[in-house]
Amino acid sequence: MSAKCGHDVTFDGATPAYKRAIWMVIALNAGMFTVEILGGQLANSLSLFADAMDFLADAATYGISLLVIGMPLAIRAKTALAKGLSLTLMGVFVLSATIYNLFILDVPEYSTMGIIGLMALTANLLSVLILYRFKDGDSNIRSVWLCSRNDAIGNILVMLAAGAVYYTQSALPDLIVAGLMSSLFLSSSYKIITQALQELRTGKPVNSSCSTDHKQPETGHTH
Repeated sequence: MSAKCGHDVTFDGATPAYKRAIWMVIALNAGMFTVEILGGQLANSLSLFADAMDFLADAATYGISLLVIGMPLAIRAKTALAKGLSLTLMGVFVLSATIYNLFILDVPEYSTMGIIGLMALTANLLSVLILYRFKDGDSNIRSVWLCSRNDAIGNILVMLAAGAVYYTQSALPDLIVAGLMSSLFLSSSYKIITQALQELRTGKPVNSSCSTDHKQPETGHTH
């Protein structure tokens, strides 16, 4: 299925290949949520906790996205809108926790942060590779890609934070990364909500490769 600027055909995920890809990334995200939530407690790391919450939200997002594939556009757009709003709430929560912990958090255990961050990065790079060819589509498809991309970026930031904590013996790098991750959640939620509202307003699927920038049309992918 093609999805080009100026055309009405926009990928909606209704292919066996895409559904298999979603099931694979659900398994990866659910597994890493468990690892990171435990690791965050052991390492006393807010950035690991923030990343674990992202894994949990993504597993739920992927499951919901899978459920609404093939349903009318209005349902898919409303689902994407709900996911965008949940990302907003998560971003606000992590930002609030970061500000609160700025005054009370002890120095995190950097070795645990680094090891778990590397595990999470590996899982998320696999997810990105699995989903890359499906990154452009309607708002439901776009929300899946943005969540997967956020995870990979978040894990790189966690590993950088672990190194900075080691060199500075301070909790500040961990808190800075948690704050950056909250801004990433808020940025992605804005993109998802904007595209979903546009689809609800026009009643037509919006190709994310066109709606989020003004580049020349990309060659359509075949799924």
